[in-house]
Amino acid sequence: MFGPVFPDGVPFEFPKGPGGHRLHDILEESVDPKYTLSNKLWQYLQNYALKHKAKGNGFGFGLPELDGVSRTLSARYHKDGSEILIRQGNGDNPRRLTPLEAGRLMGFPVDDPKYHIVVSDTQAYRQFGNAVVPKVASAVARQIEIVGELAAAAGTDWKSTMGDPWG
Repeated sequence: MFGPVFPDGVPFEFPKGPGGHRLHDILEESVDPKYTLSNKLWQYLQNYALKHKAKGNGFGFGLPELDGVSRTLSARYHKDGSEILIRQGNGDNPRRLTPLEAGRLMGFPVDDPKYHIVVSDTQAYRQFGNAVVPKVASAVARQIEIVGELAAAAGTDWKSTMGDPWG
């Protein structure tokens, strides 16, 4: 979404985040068992991953370490949750993220009561999965402002060299 759009010579750099967030930071302590994968689905995902690994493909499921980081959510997460599965103890099958956890992962203030999730799980996963992480969008916007300020200070009108991005 935030690909290169500036002409050569424009000093835009993608911002570096502070990091430090780990998957376990967004997880709820008590989760409804409905988010645990069924034996049938878990077996299917494991077989699917093995089949594609044998073909040299990277398809499968994601089971990140709880003290590690995770990929972002996709809008298809509601289908089976396979791209981000959460390890569980006691030999239980992994589980999907809850909608609250999905919102936290994507950086939304879902713990604030005024942002209570009022849609179905499916709609919440679709909405969070289609979203741009707010902190990323804000950081990129700020970086664009900085480029504009630098250009103005140097007397450069870099916007006129970009042309019509939609044309």
